[in-house]
Amino acid sequence: MKHSIVIALGLAALVALPATAQNRPEGLAALGPPPIPADNAMTPEKIALGEMLFFDPILSGNNAMACASCHLPDAGWTVQDKISFGYPGTTHWRNSQTIVNSAYYGKLFWDGSSGSLEKQARSAARGGVSGNGEDDMMEARLAFVPEYRTAFRNVFGGDWPKVRQAYMAIAAYERSIVQTDTPFDNYMNGDDAALNDAQKRGLDLFAGKANCTACHTGPLLSDERYHNLGVPAFDGWEDDPIAQITFRFELLAKGSTEQMYRTTKDDPGLYFVTKQKSDKGKFRTPSLRYTKYTYPYMHNGMLETLRDVVEFYNVGGGENEFAANKSPLIEPLGLSDGEIDDLVAFLESLSGDEILPEAPDLPEMQPLPVASNN
Repeated sequence: MKHSIVIALGLAALVALPATAQNRPEGLAALGPPPIPADNAMTPEKIALGEMLFFDPILSGNNAMACASCHLPDAGWTVQDKISFGYPGTTHWRNSQTIVNSAYYGKLFWDGSSGSLEKQARSAARGGVSGNGEDDMMEARLAFVPEYRTAFRNVFGGDWPKVRQAYMAIAAYERSIVQTDTPFDNYMNGDDAALNDAQKRGLDLFAGKANCTACHTGPLLSDERYHNLGVPAFDGWEDDPIAQITFRFELLAKGSTEQMYRTTKDDPGLYFVTKQKSDKGKFRTPSLRYTKYTYPYMHNGMLETLRDVVEFYNVGGGENEFAANKSPLIEPLGLSDGEIDDLVAFLESLSGDEILPEAPDLPEMQPLPVASNN
């Protein structure tokens, strides 16, 4: 396993790079260290606590749904299915995104509805189709675990664990799950041998003929903006009654109009955040990093492989219920089969070795000590 938080290259290191390293495509760069918020500094003790909480189902409504339930390390830190798992008796309604390199996003979730990893952890733990937890109940559970009482006291101070602190610890752990040593990063940092010939041709296509950098740009390979690509609606809404119920619940809960609730057959995306009709069907551009392991793709998992994704773009995307909002950037590319092969080869260079930590040993709840009258 190779993953690390790297130290950004200084000016001297840039000067020392081979001359060929100065000719990389504009707008792309190797990934540096993730931003760390001033109010949630990372320490080894906080990261270790966050790791336990990430794998512990204690922060959920039924004490059975951990963060790792929907972000499985051996499945790309996501779920290798179109739609993510849901709270028992439900399903989710969108594809689960990987947490690898999630530290770099300015906003989380497909519609950018959460402004930080701390807020994202809270939303996931309390979400009606995911964690379904209540803060006071989860705090009470944490208080019954001696190891957690000690760890929270050492990391945050105070006599009892606070669920707000739990979300801070989880966020700190997630910021440690980054990958900055991919073949692409090594190539951008000056190692010409890090990419093979097909991948170099794919990089030229990525930044040129295929125009992928119109949206997939910068070190994260995402403009973090919102686009409607014409991705077809999730096919499970046609014949899966649990998925249908969940979808209707989300339409109602997120503020649809009566007419929209009764007639909409597709995910309105960013509209739920802005309530602007022009934003229907738009979703945040995901990073292309670690995508070798995070299939299927798109907000509803409707594209199975990276080649499917490239072929989708090559024909100019698709058409969905919100076709009026389709991005003008999406148009036929005219790539040959060989060029598609090269572009897929390049996309695979954006992933390094799988990040596969061993799950931590989890503590168990114990009766609280009873104060003595003596």
